[in-house]
Amino acid sequence: MGFFSKILDKLGMGDDKPSNTTTTRTMSPASHLVGSGMGSGIALAPRPVAVVDVVAQLETRAHATTQKLNWRTSIVDLLKLLDLDSSIEARKELAKELHCPPKLMTGSAKMNMWLHQTVLQRIAENGGNVPPSLLN
Repeated sequence: MGFFSKILDKLGMGDDKPSNTTTTRTMSPASHLVGSGMGSGIALAPRPVAVVDVVAQLETRAHATTQKLNWRTSIVDLLKLLDLDSSIEARKELAKELHCPPKLMTGSAKMNMWLHQTVLQRIAENGGNVPPSLLN
């Protein structure tokens, strides 16, 4: 299991089904073609998509701790909030896993900024509801 998978697991986005998700329905791209003579005649049923409210989870965790953790801007604080190793070695491992550009690996500040942004983006790509203000 990779380091990023541990982050997803902590957020309830791993192999197990998350407990606090919002289910939405999506339409199959070809479903509107069925019956019009343009489709294959086989309708694909919409599949539910689980969306995890990442902000709500992290805010709940932040309120439950006595530490002042700014997970919105700090990868170290984000990892601490998830009870994961936030050491420089762990962050370098995560950066390598997420394919951080080598030029950013030489300075921890640049790497940390890239890592924080990339982790939030990847969480969003994996079904996490992350507001656009945190993805810029």
